[in-house]
Amino acid sequence: MLPLSGIKVVEFGQVAAGPFCGMLLADMGADVVKVESPEGDGLRNWPPHTANPAEPEAPGFSENFASLNRNKRSVALDLREADQLAAARRLALAADVVLENFRPGALPRLGLGYDALAKEKPALVYCSISAFGQIGPRAAEGGFDLTVQAIGGVMSVTGEADGRPVKCGVPLADFSAGLYAAFAIVSALRKASRDGIGQHIDIAMLGATLGIAALQTSEFFGTGRDPVKLGSAHPRNAPYQAFRAKDGYFAMAAGNDKLWLSVCEALGRPDLAADPRFSSTALRAKNQEALCEFLEAAFADSPVSELLDLFAARGVPCAPINTYSQVLADPQVADMGWVRPLELANGARTLTFVSPLRMSRETFGVYRRPPALGEHTAEVLAELGIPVPKGPAQSA
Repeated sequence: MLPLSGIKVVEFGQVAAGPFCGMLLADMGADVVKVESPEGDGLRNWPPHTANPAEPEAPGFSENFASLNRNKRSVALDLREADQLAAARRLALAADVVLENFRPGALPRLGLGYDALAKEKPALVYCSISAFGQIGPRAAEGGFDLTVQAIGGVMSVTGEADGRPVKCGVPLADFSAGLYAAFAIVSALRKASRDGIGQHIDIAMLGATLGIAALQTSEFFGTGRDPVKLGSAHPRNAPYQAFRAKDGYFAMAAGNDKLWLSVCEALGRPDLAADPRFSSTALRAKNQEALCEFLEAAFADSPVSELLDLFAARGVPCAPINTYSQVLADPQVADMGWVRPLELANGARTLTFVSPLRMSRETFGVYRRPPALGEHTAEVLAELGIPVPKGPAQSA
């Protein structure tokens, strides 16, 4: 019995933020039914597609889709058809949670909005994820992770000081919104179980992005100045960045005076410790360009592996600049059991990164493979006594 066993979720989600939230709930044991159009979630079209070696000519299955849709069931319904729209409505009213990430107004126009459903089921928890939220002058605007990172300030602090704007390589606007949504849903379920009253949760990707930018917004509130791009460096801490060594780069974070002294001792450079420009965390941050020049000169003749050993032996946090193939092969990842085998809907076998959460009584892996499009249409509708409408896709 996983923590959310018995909770029923209907997900009207596409691509990233909504499906990621749905997967987080499914990992915890919720029965998540993903309602897709006959064409399917657009993420199904994203490469790479993995084919079953036994059927090399058959269509492959999207690894991107698989990474966000394990542990769910898929129902394919054409909401333009009255009988299929009615079936979607019955599914929503039978659920504890409705999760959607369409543009504001899209589902209400179909009679699937919170106000219409809550009239019949007051305890319903309904979560809407959108680029800018359900109200306000930008509510009707669409958005993707890139554009939200741009308008949300992330691209103004990402990259090197003299470089062109770049986004964070990980889609943090999408996934931070999904995380906020999952947290809010579980919180609202707690309240609904206590007093029988649900609510409409409004998750804006812009708000989630600003919410995780607490250090940047507080810097502006405290100084009146915009934070700036510092590459891998930190505005209030040094040495705390990526440094060049003889054969590449590594990251080192000597985030307090004790660790800074350990760095100086390891390098045999007491002069750095005595330099008044570097005598406190604040001064090191203020003078970090000069500090970086000193340190990289000291690192120039040493390979990365030697420097990592040198600092690790003294308890200074440091790390290689890994690729994903390298970090996924790290023994810590293996020991935590985070990478697991995964069967795709076409029978192909692959690997996936499962929930990183660990609790003393449960583990959170894969108990249901990512679904084919419409794979569970008949099964899910039969549970509610609904005849299968004509035409919905059954597999893809």
